[in-house]
Amino acid sequence: MQVHNFSAGPCILPQEVMQQAAEAVRSFGPGGLSLIEMSHRSKEFVAVMDEARDLAKSLLSLPDRYEVLFLQGGASLGFLTAAYNLLPEGGRASYVDTGTWANNAIKEAKRLGSIDVIASSKATNHDHIPSFEAPANGSYLHITTNNTIFGTQYAELPTAGIPLVADMSSDIFSRSFNPEDYALIYAGAQKNMGPAGTVFYAVDPERLGHTGRDIPAYLDLQTHIAKDSMFNTPPVFPVYVTLLMLRWMRDQGGLQAMQERAAARSKAIYAEIDRNPLFVGHAAEGSRSQMNATFRLADGVDGAAFDQLWAEAGISGLKGHRSVGGYRASMYNALPLESVEVLVQTMQHFEQHHG
Repeated sequence: MQVHNFSAGPCILPQEVMQQAAEAVRSFGPGGLSLIEMSHRSKEFVAVMDEARDLAKSLLSLPDRYEVLFLQGGASLGFLTAAYNLLPEGGRASYVDTGTWANNAIKEAKRLGSIDVIASSKATNHDHIPSFEAPANGSYLHITTNNTIFGTQYAELPTAGIPLVADMSSDIFSRSFNPEDYALIYAGAQKNMGPAGTVFYAVDPERLGHTGRDIPAYLDLQTHIAKDSMFNTPPVFPVYVTLLMLRWMRDQGGLQAMQERAAARSKAIYAEIDRNPLFVGHAAEGSRSQMNATFRLADGVDGAAFDQLWAEAGISGLKGHRSVGGYRASMYNALPLESVEVLVQTMQHFEQHHG
């Protein structure tokens, strides 16, 4: 039976990427070594790192001056890294609270300075992207572009009179945006662009070095820029698989193709959630995520019967996060529309027999 993977992360990967990754574990390059046993200083892996950085920069249309890094620690370390590198001693920064990961970023930044939470959707269990007036001053404005747990996403990315910083972990490479607005973008790979184990940074180096802080070496992005992402031993295998995903996205048509695929998948699932009386969506219209559709059963509907039905259909990873409950269909770049159609048909079948 084909498995339809709606896991919120690690994300689904294309079969061709999985096959190429498996082959690299067996043998990579002319020396006959496995990728995971060769030196990260070898010319073979240096070429992997260079191509991954260059291809990511090309796909996102980053300005020439921007630097791309593949590091470790996930976006959770990125919360603190962003503040260390961009929040001056005695400075202020603005944050928008749209859920768990945005709140974690706020907590980390508060260790280093004054943080203004200019908007929050906490009062309604983060079911929407709150409106706010972009600040005209401060060091930066931090946003979380897509919220996996609650299924919300900025329909339009904001602009501000100050630099933007964004955690794009769960929708990076899924749509076009203007990178010139951003001093820093960071994203854990495992949500939309590769396996767990590496985190992507895109940074304007002109914004670095102005905090007046004595930054620990590993948290200083200038350290990693100077060492081409190899200040310490990099996560070799996750970087290589991420490179394979970047190649796949390029060959599929780049961000324009990813954006069209995302729109088709989300249109199909939300149409069924809205039509089917047995289901209720969590996120408000206008804030719905194209990456993570969150929904629950209507009151009194038999959850055990639906759970059995989607499991029998080969659907995996549909359970919602405990903060929301219900179900979450994560529809990352590699998920085919056919998998969403199977889920929709399962929901319709459930209605026919339990409605």
